[in-house]
Amino acid sequence: MARRRDQVLDAGIQVLGSEGARRLTYQAVDAAAGVPSGTTSNYFRNRAALIDGIVDHLQVLERRDWENFAAAATPADAGELADAVTQFLQYATGPERARTAARFALYLEATARPELRPALTRGRETVVGWGAEWLERFGSPAAHRHCAILFDYMDGVAFHQLAFPVEDFDPGPGIRELLRGLLG
Repeated sequence: MARRRDQVLDAGIQVLGSEGARRLTYQAVDAAAGVPSGTTSNYFRNRAALIDGIVDHLQVLERRDWENFAAAATPADAGELADAVTQFLQYATGPERARTAARFALYLEATARPELRPALTRGRETVVGWGAEWLERFGSPAAHRHCAILFDYMDGVAFHQLAFPVEDFDPGPGIRELLRGLLG
């Protein structure tokens, strides 16, 4: 049963991220999930419940990705950290393009539904906390604030790449320059 629910939520993220919020309907999610008509409505009684489910599921997926990224990346210096962040951005705007676009769509949804903000904020704050540990290790005098700045920059770069894709996308030079400025 949980597997089917996750299948529906994965499809909801795909629809939201690739077709936009207007196309996020029960029918579109059922079709994307390859499940019988009505399956999505069995799990989520209205659109708000579906969006809440997507927010929670997206947090779980992004936390898993970040934990995998953090476990695999063991940067020895700021240059290696810049390389790791560059790879993560290329992953987020390449293979996970729809998921990243869905996250941005949820940010916009939060302008109309403020009750989404706490969950979205918690997810970001968790990741900023982990990233701040790295920045502190590399000499940041204000690691948490500097990591928030880095993540704001990453969000901007990712958003720009999603909206105006560049074939040979390389955020590395900007990441390196930003980290040099933050770390002195």
